[in-house]
Amino acid sequence: MEYRQLGKTSVNVSVISFGCMSLGQDQAVNDSLIRGAIDAGINLFDTADIYDKGQNERSVGHALRGIRDKVILCTKVGNVPKADGSGLDWNPSPAHILKSVEESLRRLQTDYIDLYQLHGGTIDDPRAEIIATFEKLQQQGKIRYYGISSIRPNVIREYVAQSPISSVMMQYSLLDRRPEEACLSLLKENDISVLVRGALAQGLLAGKPARDYTGYDKETVRQLQEIIKRYSSPERSAAQTALQFVLKNPAVTSAVTGIRTPEQLAELTKPVPQLTNEEYAAIKAAAAPNRYTDHR
Repeated sequence: MEYRQLGKTSVNVSVISFGCMSLGQDQAVNDSLIRGAIDAGINLFDTADIYDKGQNERSVGHALRGIRDKVILCTKVGNVPKADGSGLDWNPSPAHILKSVEESLRRLQTDYIDLYQLHGGTIDDPRAEIIATFEKLQQQGKIRYYGISSIRPNVIREYVAQSPISSVMMQYSLLDRRPEEACLSLLKENDISVLVRGALAQGLLAGKPARDYTGYDKETVRQLQEIIKRYSSPERSAAQTALQFVLKNPAVTSAVTGIRTPEQLAELTKPVPQLTNEEYAAIKAAAAPNRYTDHR
C-alpha cells in the first residue's frame, strides 16, 4: 500500500481508504471487513454522523475497539434529518457542531477524531463561526484536523482563503472531471489534500451498464468505459484502472472507496501497475472534461 501526506499535517494516509457508508447491518461482517482492510494496509476510515442515523459510526467504533490507534478516523457534521423523515436539513451552526461532535465521539468510542469534516456547505454559511468552532475543538483535543466535504468551487475557495483546512473531500472520476477546472490545482498549490469519493462513478467504471452521468450522455459514458477497459488487464482490473486514474492527479491524496465484500477488498488493495504518463494522457483525451455549471 502506498501512503501520502495529509495536507500539511504529519499524518500519512493510505491511497485507498475505506468509505464506511458501504457497510451493512451485520456487525460481525463489518468487524471482519474493517480489520481485514487494516491488515491490507488501509489506515483511513471515513464515516458521517448522518449515515444510517448514527448507526454507521457505532458500527465503525465497535470494529475499531482495541485498535483505534492504528487508524485515521474521519467523520462529518452538518446534515440533520427532517422531523417528517422526508430528507435532510442543513445546520452548520456552532451549537450543532459542538453538540454533534460529542455524539460522534460517543458512538465511535473514541476520545478524538483525526479528521472532522463539514459535510457540505453553502456560500451563505457563517464561515468565520464554523472555522472558529473547529479551531476550538482542535484546541480542546477533540479533533486533530479538520476539512470540508464539498463539490462547490465558490465554497472551496472561501475555505482555502480563510482557514487552515487539511483536506477537501469531493467527487472526482473519469466520468466527473469537473474538479480539474479549478479546484484541484488550487488545493495542490495550498497543500490541501483531496480525498476523492465516487472514483468508480457509482460502478459505471467497474462493470455497470452505461447511462447518462454528470452531463455525459450514455454514448459518451460507454466510450469512456471502453477506454478504461482498453488500459486494463488481468494485472489491473477496470476498477483498479479507474482508481489509478484519480490517484495519478498530484492533488489527490486518497480515494475513499466503498467496500462491501472480502473479494472487493482484495481486488482494490492488491498491488497493481500504475498508469504510465502515456496511458494517462490517452485516457484523458478520450472525452472533453465536463464543467461545473453552478456554485462557480
